Amino acid sequence: MKQTDTTYKPSLKAVETAAEKLHGIANVTPLMKNARYSKHFDANIYFKREDLQEVRSYKIRGAYNKISSLSSTQIENEIVCASAGNHAQGVALSCKLLKIKGTIFMPAPTPNQKIEQVKMFGEDYINVVLIGDTFDDAYNAAIEECEKLNKTFIHPFNDEKVIEGQATVGLEIIDQFKSHPIDYVLVPIGGGGLSAGLSSVFAVLSPQTKIIGVEPKGAPSMLTSIKNNRNTELKSIENFVDGAAVKRVGDLNFAICKETLHDVITVDEGKICQTILDLYNKDAIVVEPAGALSLSGLEQYKEHIKGKNVVCIVSGSNNDITRTAEIKERALLYANLKHYFIIKFPQRSGALREFVAEILGPTDDITHFEYTKKTNRENGAAVVGLQLKSPEDLEPLITKMKLHNFYGDYLNDKPDLFQFLV
Repeated sequence: MKQTDTTYKPSLKAVETAAEKLHGIANVTPLMKNARYSKHFDANIYFKREDLQEVRSYKIRGAYNKISSLSSTQIENEIVCASAGNHAQGVALSCKLLKIKGTIFMPAPTPNQKIEQVKMFGEDYINVVLIGDTFDDAYNAAIEECEKLNKTFIHPFNDEKVIEGQATVGLEIIDQFKSHPIDYVLVPIGGGGLSAGLSSVFAVLSPQTKIIGVEPKGAPSMLTSIKNNRNTELKSIENFVDGAAVKRVGDLNFAICKETLHDVITVDEGKICQTILDLYNKDAIVVEPAGALSLSGLEQYKEHIKGKNVVCIVSGSNNDITRTAEIKERALLYANLKHYFIIKFPQRSGALREFVAEILGPTDDITHFEYTKKTNRENGAAVVGLQLKSPEDLEPLITKMKLHNFYGDYLNDKPDLFQFLV
């Protein structure tokens, strides 16, 4: 692989050329004012709806711009990519549209829904290979195939043509918002392709706009790198926001973002889950966790954005319905409404009835109960999950448990024990 040139910055001309290539390929997605968010934040909040692309994310922009720039020799040798979802779909559709053969490496645990989507978009032009347990496993296999068979690797973010393709999102926003100044743009960050491209465009065409990058709390690779003033690989990450959880951002992307982003913030995965649920229930918008990142970051800027024009990139809607239960659970935990305990039940009849009648409040709900009778003749432990009406109900509940000798332990603040028992 060639050495990355970190002095690269996408030129406006290159981005405009990318926009011309993408004409009729990627949708010019709507910039829609959201009444609910605007009222809540006392600001003009606009959604840039990249979730409405054919592949349901902005990834088609970078993938197509890159693949359409390949030489005849590269096309003949075929292309390769590694992805757990959105990039794979963008590459697959690009291969079909450009009639180029490609191999897409995906981790074996990738949900079947995403695999089928990739196959649908690529049809006979792509071959899906499931390998390993993680993205890193798929990435290493893809690089090995490139080196062995002289194929071209289509990187999801650390590539000039990919950055220029993603940058067309910025061009569109500025064109769609000609009549008023744009005060803030909140952009999700995974590997940094979208944030690097978009912020570069704004630096030239709308330098007064503040570009705020938003990362998941469990994968703050860009924030960590900017703080360290060098591109830093995280030792471990939380993978829940799979579309934006990377251990290391691209070298090209870091070099650009450290100069062009005004701030980088992180949001808790539970907050992202609540945003997903609210968008579905109140706005009839389906987003994936990465797609909700920018909107989830608004709360941290609520004092800054009052009366301002604010654009949030809704970056994708490839959400698997089988994750709904987990999303709801994480949202409740974040809101301090779902709590797990080890409860010590006396080994006598009527103990559970007493716990329900005397300990629980009228609006408390048991959502999880796992009981194992131990050899201890006095007490048997159970893992109990409780959903409360209000966060303020927690302390009185614990007090009553302790008073009646039911309290064993509180699991929410013990992540290792929580994951083992729940």
